[in-house]
Amino acid sequence: MSQSEDGLVEVDALRAAVQEHYAEVAHDPVGGDFHFHTGRAATERLGYPDELLEHLADACIEAFAGVANPFAWGLPRHGERVVDIGSGGGLDSMVAARAVGPDGFVVGVDMTPAMLERARRNARAAGIDNIEFREGLAEALPVEDGWADLVVSNGVLNLVPDKVAAYGEIIRALRPGGRIQIADVCVEVEVPRDARADIDLWKG
Repeated sequence: MSQSEDGLVEVDALRAAVQEHYAEVAHDPVGGDFHFHTGRAATERLGYPDELLEHLADACIEAFAGVANPFAWGLPRHGERVVDIGSGGGLDSMVAARAVGPDGFVVGVDMTPAMLERARRNARAAGIDNIEFREGLAEALPVEDGWADLVVSNGVLNLVPDKVAAYGEIIRALRPGGRIQIADVCVEVEVPRDARADIDLWKG
């Protein structure tokens, strides 16, 4: 198995644990026992304006598990191309797709098949067709060089073992002058070595 950038975490084991955890969210977002908020309760706590979500059914929102609102810095512009890293159930991707309109396009990237299946189902139910969900890793985005005007991510990069590689991929995927809007959890002190080796702390 490969190790993380700090040599402490088995990357394959970490990815498997994250996939298992978020597959549970995809399959049972309402009844599951998670230590984070999900669905409409989470979007309300995190300040998503009602007008961003008013045309989406509850099924499109209930698997949301973000940590903040990446659109607090502004919505994508009409006609832009957007990449959503760790797109999960697809809520942020769908918000972006509505914002860019029929002349724009959104690619959501996620490594959990259950989330991809749910996101595709949600987009079809919402009648949104300027969107595609692709299986992939933050460290190896399935997007061509310089394709995106904007890259967004919500609570996912803290789960990525090689953050340097992930940010390198963001830069590669962006066109010159492109933008990044990332919502995530950060700490301002060094994480203890034993904590960095604990997969249970990584995956949440």
